[in-house]
Amino acid sequence: MCQVFTSADPALYESRARSVRLHGVATSIRLENLFWQVLEEISARDGMTVPQLCARLHDELTQQCGQVENFASFLRVCCGRYLALQLSGGIPRDTRVSIRSLDAAQVLASQLDAPPQRRLRAV
Repeated sequence: MCQVFTSADPALYESRARSVRLHGVATSIRLENLFWQVLEEISARDGMTVPQLCARLHDELTQQCGQVENFASFLRVCCGRYLALQLSGGIPRDTRVSIRSLDAAQVLASQLDAPPQRRLRAV
């Protein structure tokens, strides 16, 4: 079982930092190369650059939640959700279909097998 994971190209799990402007302030985000690749695909679907996508995600998350505790972790979760939603059929695998053209409620409804969200307790 583990060989499926351990045989991955080491370049995929090497991390690198990229500079992004959030509200006019340059900040550095460090992610593994695999996540940068997924963010490239997501941003390209809507004709954006990765920095533009990151700024938009940050703005919308701030608007919804008030603050962003760990933006790099949030971006990793975004990548995982994107890939999971592709597998479930909620997001078409055809990268010519833009994300913004999709009905968010319909996309989220595609996660029928997903367990109900539970609030995590602080440990």
